Amino acid sequence: MIEIKEVATCRQRREFLNFPNKLYRNNPCYAPALMMDERKIFRKDYLYYDTSEAVYYNAYKDGVMAGRISGILQHSSNEKWNQKRVRFTRFDVIDDFEVAKALLTAVEDWARSKGMDTVCGPLGFSDLEREGLLIDGFDQMSTFEEQYNAPYYQTFIEKLGYSKEVDWLESQLRPTKDPEALEEMKKMSDFVMKRYKLHFGPARNTKDFLKRYANDVFELLDKSYEHIYGTVPFTDGMRKLMIDNFNLIIDLDHVAVILDENDNAVCLGICFPSIAKALQKSGGRLTPLTLLKVLHAIRHPEVIDLALIGVDPVYLNRGISIVFAYELTKMLQKPGIRYADTNLNLEDNFAILNLWKRFDQKENKRRRSYTKKIA
Repeated sequence: MIEIKEVATCRQRREFLNFPNKLYRNNPCYAPALMMDERKIFRKDYLYYDTSEAVYYNAYKDGVMAGRISGILQHSSNEKWNQKRVRFTRFDVIDDFEVAKALLTAVEDWARSKGMDTVCGPLGFSDLEREGLLIDGFDQMSTFEEQYNAPYYQTFIEKLGYSKEVDWLESQLRPTKDPEALEEMKKMSDFVMKRYKLHFGPARNTKDFLKRYANDVFELLDKSYEHIYGTVPFTDGMRKLMIDNFNLIIDLDHVAVILDENDNAVCLGICFPSIAKALQKSGGRLTPLTLLKVLHAIRHPEVIDLALIGVDPVYLNRGISIVFAYELTKMLQKPGIRYADTNLNLEDNFAILNLWKRFDQKENKRRRSYTKKIA
């Protein structure tokens, strides 16, 4: 017998949070979320609840936890895109179609009760959260920023009438081994910087960086991401979350901010040292041993994750992306770093996808967001 229960008790909250860790306990490609952040979704003052509503469900088969799902009514997104949608997220399930059906049906029923006509996802409260269903690259290590899932999820979701809305691609990047290509990249970067009177923003440390550029960064990201699928405007809570995360894992060696002659930010690239493997054993809990592993990964990274890239629309067609590509190349040439993970790039974002061709690129994952009309 399959039962769907709305999460209400402390025990049910623990089951909801711990389920993916149990499901993928022995999977070397699974990267757990940071548990201290995930617990916040059940707090009344969670940063997204000023613009959103959410519901959480657990599935039980014969009394045993068998799946979970969340539905999100993101009012800011619906207002921005003139839609009547509910997003589904944090969807994890055993290899059982009936359990998956019961979970998604619960979210669809909740969406109808809210007067919505469409369910889409996997999408979080914003694009700062994990999004997209993995449909290719199941043998690849997931990044800390993105969720892992088994291949059967796709089969279940499509069988239930969901169809593709967008795909994202992910790649591993290594510096090109062609010396002529490297020299050309350097010359083009120098030309663009000189032609438009640009310079790199200085900073003594992370605190100084945030003090100098935080406001510019958020304004730039809002402009850059305005028309990107699934994005919502930055709120004060989202800004605080990002600053807290920057303080935790940002390293100035992996950051580039380009300013114009008036010291306004026109291009931003922020990479994070990958902490995915450091969190695996503890299931995302910051135990003393895990914290040591995380600090080691930050100080001596083997992999860096491309977290945020923003360009002022005025500079999109001025070749400024080549400057970021050259700076990323220099980051990747530092001792110990094996490659960079791009995280999600929309499959029709040809500007960024063409930029990666300047690297030794290996496209290794694909993710998808689905949609289904329910009214």
